[in-house]
Amino acid sequence: MTNKQRVFSGIQPTGGLPHVGNYVGALNNWVEMQADYDTIYCVVDLHSMTIPYDPHELKQARIDTAKMLLAVGVDPDTSLLYYQADVLQHVELAWILSTITGLGQLERMTQFKEKSDRAGQNLGLLAYPVLMAADILIHKVHAVPVGDDQAQHLELARDLAMRFNARFGDEFPVPDRITPGVGARVMSLTDPTTKMSGSDPSVRSRILLNDPPDVIAKKVRSAVTDNGSEVVYDPDGKPGISNLLELFSFFGRRSIDSLADEYVDAGYGTFKAAVGEAIAAGLGPIRERYESFDDEEVSMIMRRGAEEARDRTEIEMKSVREKIGL
Repeated sequence: MTNKQRVFSGIQPTGGLPHVGNYVGALNNWVEMQADYDTIYCVVDLHSMTIPYDPHELKQARIDTAKMLLAVGVDPDTSLLYYQADVLQHVELAWILSTITGLGQLERMTQFKEKSDRAGQNLGLLAYPVLMAADILIHKVHAVPVGDDQAQHLELARDLAMRFNARFGDEFPVPDRITPGVGARVMSLTDPTTKMSGSDPSVRSRILLNDPPDVIAKKVRSAVTDNGSEVVYDPDGKPGISNLLELFSFFGRRSIDSLADEYVDAGYGTFKAAVGEAIAAGLGPIRERYESFDDEEVSMIMRRGAEEARDRTEIEMKSVREKIGL
């Protein structure tokens, strides 16, 4: 039994493989947290079903996403790692929590409004924050690493934990938020005013973690930059160059100030070439590990994780059922 605080985080198997935005903003932190926390990581495949999808593509995307988590350094011997759909206690708790969730709370969710405009409304899209709350509470976690875009969902989980405890008796810890560090929000290469996203229709907008060096160089070379020719860190005035400087700093393991000083008058072409080389060098070991895994090996790891997760969550659900009268 560990005395470490327990944390949970999940990633959807949609929009292709994880990209550098996922890595810089989340996955790198997942790996580092393994040393200090009791970590639970999940491929949240049920969440990916709220928008139209191809079943065959989803099946492979689950495996590819799990494979990439292993490649970036998630250790299944240290962290609990599994597919959400293989642990139905998540769904059972989500239903129970849905009965104490106000409809207005869900309708006010920013992501529901945004995704409804693009994909159309459905009950799953409206209710998936309740499933997200269940993902967190089923493991009685102490903290959740989330960016600003998921802060609303964590607040709902906190509210539901307190509401359940007040109505049925103490059951769930109220999870705290772990905020990613400054600079964790990676922007699109084609529109540096918006966050890098796997759902962006342009493949040039993002660098996938398994992109080869020549593809990385091409994407960085075509990245939208700003007026002028000076390499200066100014997120408001020069968002394109500033985004590339942040990526350069992360993968090159150097301060933004030192990079800006070195490349201030080098010209955008020279600067972009250096950025592409740094990203390619940083992603090289990840790509090699990703390619070294086969699907059956990954499936076996995920089955083992699901078995442990079912055992853990069933213990929690027995307590929940007793409290609510089932």
